[in-house]
Amino acid sequence: MKSIQSNIKKAKKYLDKNHCVAVPTETVYGLAGNAYSNTSVKKIFRLKKRPMNNPLIVHYSDIDKLKDDCHINDNFIKLYNKFSPGPITFILKLKKNSKISKFVTNKRNSIAIRFPKHSLFRKLLKSLEYPLAAPSANISSKLSSVKASDVIEEFGSKIKFVLDGGKCEIGLESTIINLLGKPTLLRYGGLDVSKIEKILKKKVLIKTNSKKKIAPGQFSLHYSPGIPLRINVKKPKKDEAFVLVKKRKATFKNYYYLSKNNNLQQSAKNLYSLLRKIKRDGYKMIAVEKIQNKGIGKTINDRLNRASKY
Repeated sequence: MKSIQSNIKKAKKYLDKNHCVAVPTETVYGLAGNAYSNTSVKKIFRLKKRPMNNPLIVHYSDIDKLKDDCHINDNFIKLYNKFSPGPITFILKLKKNSKISKFVTNKRNSIAIRFPKHSLFRKLLKSLEYPLAAPSANISSKLSSVKASDVIEEFGSKIKFVLDGGKCEIGLESTIINLLGKPTLLRYGGLDVSKIEKILKKKVLIKTNSKKKIAPGQFSLHYSPGIPLRINVKKPKKDEAFVLVKKRKATFKNYYYLSKNNNLQQSAKNLYSLLRKIKRDGYKMIAVEKIQNKGIGKTINDRLNRASKY
């Protein structure tokens, strides 16, 4: 317990000085900085080599802290009460007098916000006087980090501190829902859109490739392992690593399994780690078998589809 407290204090000390630290969430690790500080936010973009027109998600511990920065609407309240803290990001209208750095939002009057579930991250947020901008802790367009060692592999000593919270529970980024007008899904993620529709009692529009970049994860090339990747493959080429969602009787050196028995949750959790491992093992190409396009399978397919635009 003492080491947890001292690690949170250490992270806070760096953040208070406008440095960036890596933080664990239930989805993927985030690269965090003070969302009210232009200095911190610009460091995030620089470290990630992220285009400035790709907005950041801001993380809050609870709804009371959010009220200083955002206009709250009925759809948000319904979804917040049901799913937060959890893997859902909301696009809301920014208040004119908000202290959020203009670099977070790409100078727009809307903002992407989330309430993370990971207990370590929540403790850190509660100890701070400001919310944290925290995109995924990886170089832009590459694979997200799901373990502290992934973050170190990405950034080395370029970031001051990694708050180690173990392996991420979900392993894929949050679902993003735009609540500025009609509820619209902007990114498939850790929460199934059908559950959102159930709570709102209405159909959610799907716009995951919007030209207007008001949320992360909308660029066509994203989540890339850094080598070519083919999807919906029945039979791999002989020099390809073959990614499968279910154990086969006949197994070969180039076969990599996301789960033992076609478990999509397990597959989601293992996806990024497995793709990293394949690259480390020296393969120059990846083939992935067809994955069921239902539930979190839609999120897996979205990530693989964008990764295949290498």
